[in-house]
Amino acid sequence: MRTAKSGWAPNRKSHISKQRGLFVTFEGIEGCGKSTQAKLLARWLKAQGHKVLLTREPGGPRISEQIRRILLDARHHAMHPLTELLLLEASRRQHVDEVIAPALTGGVIVICDRFADSSAAYQGSGRGLDPALVDRLNRTATAGCWPDLTLVIDVPVDVGFARAARRQRRFDRMEAQEKRFHHRVRNGFKALAKAAPARVRLLDGRFPPDVVQAAVRQLVWSRLAPGKNAKEPRKT
Repeated sequence: MRTAKSGWAPNRKSHISKQRGLFVTFEGIEGCGKSTQAKLLARWLKAQGHKVLLTREPGGPRISEQIRRILLDARHHAMHPLTELLLLEASRRQHVDEVIAPALTGGVIVICDRFADSSAAYQGSGRGLDPALVDRLNRTATAGCWPDLTLVIDVPVDVGFARAARRQRRFDRMEAQEKRFHHRVRNGFKALAKAAPARVRLLDGRFPPDVVQAAVRQLVWSRLAPGKNAKEPRKT
């Protein structure tokens, strides 16, 4: 990650040159700080005058939120990896249909805390399911609705665990997995960034949140207002 100055926030609005909204997703292991970065970005973009939708996976609409509760319930330790993946894809399909696709069609900037890349990293790299199967189910569930930009907030597993422990609540089913699992997941995200560098950008989450956010804003702004003569956003 380029260590941009934490105060980065130029001073004029952008213009989105296409009718479809921008789809930005945040990824990373547990405790990486992605949820914080997603919220900060949403707040900043709203201050710039953009219509913004902040959502999450698993979750979003009511049906998907109910599936989320099943997936994260620590009592469901016997859940088969394929069951886990199929539940996630069911939640994702409903999320896309009810929330994400309509918002993008309306020109809204959609920011999603996790999306299909999480399945590639968690169920593919982490659980050891066939990557081709995960990819096929991802593409079926998303129905062509794919992120324009994916920001992976990368931290070492021990750093993520230490942060998660400070949340003062019990670990959910995914957080409670053994560290070896989370190491595989982290490596899975790194592999995704290497395979698709134009879309997936790896940011060092060990920096202070404002420094990470500065880099996030620069990357998102480059998608909103591409080109040398793009107007800069106003300071906030």
